Amino acid sequence: MLTLFLFILPLIFTLVLFAIPNVKHIKSIAFVASIVEFAIAVIILFQFLYGCHCVLNFHPDVYFWLGINLNLNMDGLSLLLILLTTFLCPIIIFSTFNKDSKKPAAFYALILLMEMSLIGVFTASDVLLFYIFWELALIPVYFITALWGGENARKITLEFLIYTLVGSLLMLAAIVYLYTLTPGQHSFSFNAFYALAIETKAQVYVFLAFFLAFAIKIPLFPFHSWQPKTYTVAPTQGSMLLAGLILKMGIYGLLRFVLPLCSDTLSTWNFYAILLSIIGIIYASVIAIRQNELKRLIAFASLAHVGLIAAGVFSQTFWGIQGAIMQMLSHGVNVVGLFFCYEIIVRRTQTGNMTLLGGIASKAPVFSAFFMIIVLATIALPLTNSFVGEFLMLLGIFQYNPYLALIAGLTVVFSAIYMLQVFQRIMLGSTKPATENFIDMSMSEIMVLVPIVILIFWMGIYPKMFLNIAEPIVKGILNLQNITQ
Repeated sequence: MLTLFLFILPLIFTLVLFAIPNVKHIKSIAFVASIVEFAIAVIILFQFLYGCHCVLNFHPDVYFWLGINLNLNMDGLSLLLILLTTFLCPIIIFSTFNKDSKKPAAFYALILLMEMSLIGVFTASDVLLFYIFWELALIPVYFITALWGGENARKITLEFLIYTLVGSLLMLAAIVYLYTLTPGQHSFSFNAFYALAIETKAQVYVFLAFFLAFAIKIPLFPFHSWQPKTYTVAPTQGSMLLAGLILKMGIYGLLRFVLPLCSDTLSTWNFYAILLSIIGIIYASVIAIRQNELKRLIAFASLAHVGLIAAGVFSQTFWGIQGAIMQMLSHGVNVVGLFFCYEIIVRRTQTGNMTLLGGIASKAPVFSAFFMIIVLATIALPLTNSFVGEFLMLLGIFQYNPYLALIAGLTVVFSAIYMLQVFQRIMLGSTKPATENFIDMSMSEIMVLVPIVILIFWMGIYPKMFLNIAEPIVKGILNLQNITQ
């Protein structure tokens, strides 16, 4: 029942915020709701660790049209992504406490609605129910970006919407086709889909439909063109939601659908999928190195890192998938930290153009220290969270193909180049007119980054808990594929 409560609570607060006027304590109400969600997720974590798995499932015999069953299940993969979601949402909400926004009730209600949708995506055990939540998660981020974004936000967000809807329709076609293959009265349950023996020729089309849907959402090269523009034009909190949480749905889809359902096709196509991911890493990294606009640089850095995550998944090795799951969590934490640092800079200087910045470390040593930690985590310094994930992913890719691993390893070099270059250009050197009066962090801003820094070092120094939670689901995926580990 805790899973059901975790799902319903943000929905209740979403309706409350939409119903009440824009009163003084809107932010506090939304923040308290998100903190309660995180507290429930932590309770579920302890129950999961101590074997009380019975409380993690909700199985009512409630059937809707076409046999959809409202089943909510939580395994290790679901739990990790729900912990990430419920950890980041209060941070994202709290990061807005120093600024005012128009129609705050609607803004925070949309964030909570997206949190509910993501929990639905990560816990649904019925494929059509998964698809409904997948589409529902798009609605809040669309309106957040379109209504609170910058110049040309609606036009750019419409392009994002069209991209994702095309991918979603392809996925829906594949889901309906697989539903018709299930025996008896047919079923949308995950287990019914996993039990199917899909013909090789049909499996190719199923693979392409799912792959395109998830590649657009992640995004992977060359289906990424919506990403830099949308991340740049979105309000900072919208960028946090997109990069920190929404793209994780695409990786989750690869693990839940593509690997278990399309193992025969992947035995032929995974080389090309990894190669495409690696091309995306190099492409995004080169563009990031040449960027002057900080927010666009973060967007392309994110594109490079998710390319490596996808390559780890498609390696179809135990360590590659373990590393991809670990890196999903690390990327979400780090990219939210980077976007918040960007917002701090823009609040004080009114610009994200790095040619106009410099010397901030001399004016704001505390901010400089926090920013440096997040930069070092992003480039996978040992003892930080990204090191664990990137090491395991490269190990898995090496087990699949040493030459591809060698090229994929360039992401570490490129990441060090553009992230250390960012630190040098922004923090070091002499101050410029825009940074002459730069003030250090307030207590509320420190409180946003402290939990991020704690998690960076926790995951980097003691990743065992996260790896142990992920291990059974990784083995389950590999067993579904009949792959010898």
